Amino acid sequence: MMNPAHLDLFRAVLRHGGMTRAAAALGVGQPHVSRAIAQLEADLGFALFVRGHGSASPTPEGEAFAREVERTCAGLEHLHHAARQIRDLGTGPLRVACQPSLAARLLPRAIRRLSAEHPGARVALHVPSPDTIWSWASSGQCDIGLVRPRPGYAGVTGEPFLTVEAVCALRRDHALSRKRVITAHDLAGEPMVAGGPGMFQQAIEDTFARAGIELRSVLMAQYTAARCGLVAEGLGVAIVDPIPARDLVGLPIVLRPFRPRVLIETLLIRPAGRPPGHLVERLIGFLHSERDALAFRAATSE
Repeated sequence: MMNPAHLDLFRAVLRHGGMTRAAAALGVGQPHVSRAIAQLEADLGFALFVRGHGSASPTPEGEAFAREVERTCAGLEHLHHAARQIRDLGTGPLRVACQPSLAARLLPRAIRRLSAEHPGARVALHVPSPDTIWSWASSGQCDIGLVRPRPGYAGVTGEPFLTVEAVCALRRDHALSRKRVITAHDLAGEPMVAGGPGMFQQAIEDTFARAGIELRSVLMAQYTAARCGLVAEGLGVAIVDPIPARDLVGLPIVLRPFRPRVLIETLLIRPAGRPPGHLVERLIGFLHSERDALAFRAATSE
């Protein structure tokens, strides 16, 4: 079997036009180069060079062999380049599916940090329904999902990512806006803007039922921004996710803690049985960092 190091020396002799010059360029002894070329010729069964005083010219067989070596080396260089791209950019677009509450700030900040560390890395960000996120993770159609809990999905591995307490959104001139904390009893008889069907809305309804308060839901909107917009128009009050609600700085609303506590959970999910690639691991790390920064900002603003 040919020694790859001998092939490198063969290319060096061709490039520099002689064994002495090749040895000097490589910083090795000329006898070492001569022995390597002689061994390569013995392995091949034909002469590669015609030796002259201080020079070495390739034989016809040496020229033919050199062409094959260059083709092989070009292929190896392509493989090295491909390996670098896989390492730095991944195997294709990194597919992330995210619920709306984290898609405006937390996730983009994590993606910005990933892009700074891996320029050229491609990320596809989708904001579908929770059931779609679970379905995509289960079928391997996304690499990372940030989503509310859902029962009944196989083929998914998940971990708790973020838990926040729901808040009450009130129009700024609402009589209850002067209170520091809003309770379920405070909202008895108040027109409510309900959320879309799901575990969060069910938790709100269960909370009011346990308190013996009948919900008076007059309107329904799936997303926090829409519910807060209706609140701003004086059409009711709403129990909402504080993360997207805090970004709605232009609306004439206030956010107050709500009691009893209603927890809003977000999971980070991935396809089960498939180890995460390097870019996936790095993005998950940045997501955790941005989550911790978000929790710190929320704690210091209280």
